[in-house]
Amino acid sequence: MKRRDPKLIVQAAPFINPLLSMPQVMRDVLIAVAPVTLASIWFFGLSALLVLLATIAGGIATELAFSPTQNRSDSLRDNTGVLTCLLLGLTLPPSLPLWMAFIGGAVAIGLGKMVWGGVGQNLFNPALVGRAFLLATFPTAMTTWTPLAGSEGFFNVHMSNFAIPLMQSGIDATTAATPLGLMKFQQESTALTDLMIGTIPGSLGEASGLLIILGGIYLYLRRCLDWRIPIGMLASVVLFSGILYLVDSSYYPDPLFTLFSGGLLFGAVFMATDPVTSPVAPKGAWVFGIGVGLLVVLIRVFGGFPEGIMYAILLMNAATPLIERYTQPRIFGRGKSKQS
Repeated sequence: MKRRDPKLIVQAAPFINPLLSMPQVMRDVLIAVAPVTLASIWFFGLSALLVLLATIAGGIATELAFSPTQNRSDSLRDNTGVLTCLLLGLTLPPSLPLWMAFIGGAVAIGLGKMVWGGVGQNLFNPALVGRAFLLATFPTAMTTWTPLAGSEGFFNVHMSNFAIPLMQSGIDATTAATPLGLMKFQQESTALTDLMIGTIPGSLGEASGLLIILGGIYLYLRRCLDWRIPIGMLASVVLFSGILYLVDSSYYPDPLFTLFSGGLLFGAVFMATDPVTSPVAPKGAWVFGIGVGLLVVLIRVFGGFPEGIMYAILLMNAATPLIERYTQPRIFGRGKSKQS
């Protein structure tokens, strides 16, 4: 018997047909982060490309090793593993030994994603789990920064990239301090134009603040991120750093420097907006973003590290279930619960 209306489908709930699939969202994020990736390779040279490839290789190898045989192709097709490792690679210094980058990618996928049950089950941002592991295990290598390669030194590779695993590597000829390090330990500011363009030492993802903002706008237009989280983060950073700047402008950095320095913009656009590890409710997104911004300022100013975006996001990831519990919207048709 033929159906009179082929569009009439009888099925069980849910009835919502999502406009975007997870692979589509991951591809959009890859497109948004592509300009930042290319800029980092241009500024830091071939070493940056090698670090990114090593990180991605470590993540893919781990996903293939621990995914069920029947789901291996699906786990790679959704692009979550590649994106996670690419984001992790962009938080690393260009002189990092490749074997460390490989381990970081393996930890990001293994401990940050697979042990939680796979995609959508993890509590913490997997890329930041990998970076936290590397920073705790190899603090010297993770905090050694090198100057920009430039067009003339594009094909020069740092000796430390090819260090033998678990052995001390050769020391590169020159090192450089990041703008955050100069401000925290020497009270030296950096020109705002350099921070916006990216002509500064630091991690690969600090290549260009303007390109990161453009990537965030693209993700917003594609409905791939909740705008409340980055706006809440950046607004709270400007507010709290502005208060400190008014208290003592000779010691505390101005809000614009705080906004464009370090990995704040990169974290606000590509890390904190992870839909799995951040609140879904609108009120919860505001609480999450403001909390991350406050923690960033506190860690940068009063902590031992110049940068604090990684710890701030991870701490708020841990608080996400609690935030969701108290900020989720009331169920339609049900009144507020009365506490006895």
